[in-house]
Amino acid sequence: MDKVIREPADAVSDIPDGASLAVGGFGLSGIPETLIRALHAQGASSLQVVSNNCGVDGQGLGILLAAGRIGRVTGSYVGENKEFARQYLSGELEVELVPQGTLAERLRAGGCGIPAFYTPAGVGTQVADGGLPWRYAPDGTVAVPSPAKETRVHDGRPHVLEHGITTDFALVRAWRGDRHGNLVFRRATANFNPLAAMAGRITIAEVEEIVEPGALDPDQVHLPGVFVQRVVPLTAAQAADKQIEKRTVRA
Repeated sequence: MDKVIREPADAVSDIPDGASLAVGGFGLSGIPETLIRALHAQGASSLQVVSNNCGVDGQGLGILLAAGRIGRVTGSYVGENKEFARQYLSGELEVELVPQGTLAERLRAGGCGIPAFYTPAGVGTQVADGGLPWRYAPDGTVAVPSPAKETRVHDGRPHVLEHGITTDFALVRAWRGDRHGNLVFRRATANFNPLAAMAGRITIAEVEEIVEPGALDPDQVHLPGVFVQRVVPLTAAQAADKQIEKRTVRA
């Protein structure tokens, strides 16, 4: 029941080349920065990442991207990262763009054992009809287009079939957690972290504050420990290292 692994390097040591990863966070809010850096040092490559976005240049998943360690990204937002755009448009990176709400539900569905579901999001667009560029050729033509998806009418309204997502591993960040893996997410970190954690077959959580089992109010637990296999305590410096993309200061 004690799932604590003290060193981030030990927690990610068995992630192999080509592994699929669900990664929590929204922009740079709530990203598992310490685990990402440990994975960068570990050296795994050709990773298939599922995340709302792929970090920014030099931070978050942008670190793995700049090192050429990511082969495919499933996400909903690709801004704020020039290297991402360069790799995608040059044909080095395969990208599946998914409506944000659909991506959230695909992760949740995968974590709940739901293989597929219907949603009206994307009907009448290339999301449903196919043709979105998953991968470009070096000459700028579309090498791999997205396939068309099944659509069906429910209650008089067309819906598109989407599949749940499960991944080999998940990397997430939590505010508090116990040694059994029960997690609490604070404010904006409760974005994609719980959903990514549910989708991973092996979920690794970096936690700012570790408490003893029983110290967390059960009514306050956002993610039960059944979804978490490894808990990595952060140092005070690691816990305090919280970056944002843009700082706006009002005069």
